[in-house]
Amino acid sequence: MQINEDRDWESHYQADELFWDHGEASLGLVDFLASAEGHLPLGKAVVPGCGRGHDARALAKAGWQVTGLDIAPSSVPMAQKLAADEAMAIDFQQGDFLRDEPPQPFDLLFEHTLFCAINPEQRKAYERAAQRWLRPGGTYLAVNYIITEDDGEPPFSTTAEELDEHFLPCFELVRRWVPRSYENRQGKELMNLWRRK
Repeated sequence: MQINEDRDWESHYQADELFWDHGEASLGLVDFLASAEGHLPLGKAVVPGCGRGHDARALAKAGWQVTGLDIAPSSVPMAQKLAADEAMAIDFQQGDFLRDEPPQPFDLLFEHTLFCAINPEQRKAYERAAQRWLRPGGTYLAVNYIITEDDGEPPFSTTAEELDEHFLPCFELVRRWVPRSYENRQGKELMNLWRRK
């Protein structure tokens, strides 16, 4: 695969090759929601690149009204089933976060390693999408996979400096820290709490 090609995420779902799926919510998100800082005023949250919906369910358990969005159509019934098994009402939709118009502005945008999964040439589109989906004053919470070498496929290289270049013009960085992570990602994730200006 060339570095500028897009991965066919749908084919991975159809083949049940979900190597990125750890079967649980992001540990950084779980810890954030349990912290005093994580007790934000509740409202509408969107989780782009939601996959099977683990992070969306964690937010719903915390009281958020959640929309989960994923570009792979097969992810939606999987996420819906897992939410139904826990009797949770979450709006899972197939869609393109980078290009779609949001149904309404959201109070919280949470993503777990989506920025590093997209083609680097689309990062400006991501930046614009974050502003489009999030209301002014809303919270953008991200767990970014910080790596500096590409092997030609996702995850692509991402640094804190690049994140600042993309988001500081329109977002205020409230806090940045290294979260608790899955064993194979210890010390390689960076959690960023932004507020849209």
